[in-house]
Amino acid sequence: MASHEQHVEVDGHRLRLSNLDKVLYPATGTTKGEVIQYYHRIAPLLIPQASRRPATRKRWVDGVGTAEKPGTVFFRKDLEDHAPDWLPRADLEHNDGISTYPLVDEPAVLVWLAQLAALEIHTPQWRFDGDLEPAHPDRLVLDLDPGEGAGLPQCAQVASWCREILTDMGLEAYPVTSGSQGLHLYAPLDGETTAREVSQVARRLARALEEDHPEEVISTQTRSQRAGKVLVDWSQNNGSKTTVCPYSLRGRLRPTVAAPRTWEEIEDPDLAQLELDEVLARAEDGVDPIAPLGLASSADPSAAAPRDRLELYRAKRDPERTPEPVPAARAGGEAAQEALEDAEPMFVIQEHHASRLHWDFRLQHSGVLVSWAVPKGPPLETEVNRLAVRTEDHPLEYGTFEGSIPKDEYGGGDVTIWDTGAIEIEKWREGEEVIVVCHGAADGGLGGVPRRFAFIRTGGMGGRSRSAAAKEKAKDNWLLHLMKDQPEAGDTNADTDTEIERGEPIAPMLATLGRRADIRDEDEWAFEMKWDGVRVIATVAGGAVRLTSRGGKDMTATFPELAELHEAVDAALRTAGETVLDGEIVALDSRDRPSFSRLQQRLGLTRQRDVQRAREDVEVHVMLFDLLVRGGDSLLRRPYRERREALFAAVGATEHVQLPHADHGDVDHAIELSQTLQLEGVMAKQESSVYQPGKRSRTWLKLKNARHQEVVVIGWRHGKGERRGGIGSLLVAVPDAEGELHYAGRVGTGFTARDLEQIGGRLRSRARKTPPAADVPAADRRDAEWVRADLVGEVQHTERTEDSRLRHPVWRGWRPDKEAADVRWEA
Repeated sequence: MASHEQHVEVDGHRLRLSNLDKVLYPATGTTKGEVIQYYHRIAPLLIPQASRRPATRKRWVDGVGTAEKPGTVFFRKDLEDHAPDWLPRADLEHNDGISTYPLVDEPAVLVWLAQLAALEIHTPQWRFDGDLEPAHPDRLVLDLDPGEGAGLPQCAQVASWCREILTDMGLEAYPVTSGSQGLHLYAPLDGETTAREVSQVARRLARALEEDHPEEVISTQTRSQRAGKVLVDWSQNNGSKTTVCPYSLRGRLRPTVAAPRTWEEIEDPDLAQLELDEVLARAEDGVDPIAPLGLASSADPSAAAPRDRLELYRAKRDPERTPEPVPAARAGGEAAQEALEDAEPMFVIQEHHASRLHWDFRLQHSGVLVSWAVPKGPPLETEVNRLAVRTEDHPLEYGTFEGSIPKDEYGGGDVTIWDTGAIEIEKWREGEEVIVVCHGAADGGLGGVPRRFAFIRTGGMGGRSRSAAAKEKAKDNWLLHLMKDQPEAGDTNADTDTEIERGEPIAPMLATLGRRADIRDEDEWAFEMKWDGVRVIATVAGGAVRLTSRGGKDMTATFPELAELHEAVDAALRTAGETVLDGEIVALDSRDRPSFSRLQQRLGLTRQRDVQRAREDVEVHVMLFDLLVRGGDSLLRRPYRERREALFAAVGATEHVQLPHADHGDVDHAIELSQTLQLEGVMAKQESSVYQPGKRSRTWLKLKNARHQEVVVIGWRHGKGERRGGIGSLLVAVPDAEGELHYAGRVGTGFTARDLEQIGGRLRSRARKTPPAADVPAADRRDAEWVRADLVGEVQHTERTEDSRLRHPVWRGWRPDKEAADVRWEA
């Protein structure tokens, strides 16, 4: 990290970090920057322990000091007034009023707190529920604190006695060396017991230990009686008390950590407190002994799905009395289930004339049909929202069910299929939010056009006066909404596996700018490197190869070496019909990395003489990542994973044709690799996603290591100094959603002398008298020369300001493959 100040982006949140070289632990020279780095790296282990708990903090703004002169510590409950709006928070009522606490629910919160020198994070033994109301404790804690003359070995012995008692109570104990002097023991609870009841149990346990081991254990806070003994402090189970969070740093002379340990370590005679470097090393080795107490594994029934997702479905149905499919657990319907799971993800909407008419909306996910009952039917207008009540998961076989359920059976009544077809899952946040595009039947209830729906869980919203029963029932309530941003009507699911119409090139599918936080279920995604080049659709038919750009321009003459694609495609496919491939054309630098600036020397050339001369200096390669048509058969509606398998079977690598592999299910590894290779970023693609020509979808996300933005050049300003007599900077704009140009700032860096000479030649022939954008400020109009707004370039920048100006833009080059009318803001 830089020594003074820098801006960083953590999961989409921009943070200012300052005084990074300030020493917070003088004994070890540990700096504030190193503390911030620790909390960022340990976040995956700490957050599950702290999530949804109000966090109190202990801050050492000038460091912990020394033994002779300790640093000043500030204890903070209320959230700081200058906290950013994005920071999650919750209110808690105390006797003296209401306090607002931060919730350590994402890595950016930890980094922000570390920037404030909040070395210690303390949390209670309970979490907020879905209504942001305090729930019952989900864990019991015992703080083993050695008195004078006792130490960590004595705490370890008492911990083993505590463990025996907890085991007899049916509770598993998880030890944590506190980072101070003693040990903490945690035991998970089922959330059915109040804090007062837990405190009483913990108190009785501590007193029982004192009675059994009076020479070693004390259960009261009387300091004069603690010499040589270990205090079993049970009081932190009080609902208003907190304990230092597992994996939190401590404000001691050295950067020790409240470190979860294994019982084998506790029994080691050389047991010692751990410091931050040791804890990070353990974390990187996959050591997380307290993981079962994290939120994802807690007793909260909404935190994890049952192992058998059809258990409730089976419990409600007797296969002897209903015509509905009732597959037996682990048998009977397993073969059919596996066959259905291999198919393209589906949806079905069934009109159900039960005691009350409703529509059952079911989406295929995780091997089942996730289901909602919609009393008034799916909305077909964007202004209409509908209640959707979450019901039990159904087997995949239910997707074709129609029939009459006996009146005296569960769900008795007539069931007919209202619409069915394939889905594209754009977002799936389990228990919170689902966004899908449904491609129904031509004569289906959705009207034969694709529909983008959002399911948003609303359960738990409402006033504090609601009864517990009402709150429990409301947990199943969702909102079903037809989104304003809809796919075009022509993008239907009908007749998708027929031969592609010849002559018209396929428009490439586009990705949406995303963040690491958007990848929630990694197993559903594949990750490719993002190549810094120009997009190409390559069509191989007969003995010819045709290359077209994203905008449909023919680039075949520009890149003659890519005629190798003809030989790369399997000979049998060449004779069967067209084969269409999607990829990126790149030029490599001396270190075999894609260089967009080198590629600029090849773009736009069409005359054979010019192309041949440029080839002598710059060779290009094509990175193929998708197969759209195979020997005349369309694969557009096949899942990404199937298209990738077909690609590697149909095409072989050559000197200029490459088939990069994808990383499946490990986004962090892919991002790290892209950064190590100094690439532009990562392309994340849902393995179930179909190919949508010309459409931008959230089933494809681009995770960039740097911010790039396409811009339309609208003018230039005269240079000064070394650039006198030429171009000093370019004036650029970005169209809004309606296509109207808005000024985005000046670009004055990133140009070579050759760039400036070529740019000058291109722009002077495009002169006009007035600015193409109306909102250019007076300061930037001075001595400006205006040009037709038909040329697209690309810049790298640090951020977009509130008034939509590019901060610190750097020129990357022209984008002849892009049309000015298609340019939009990346974020």
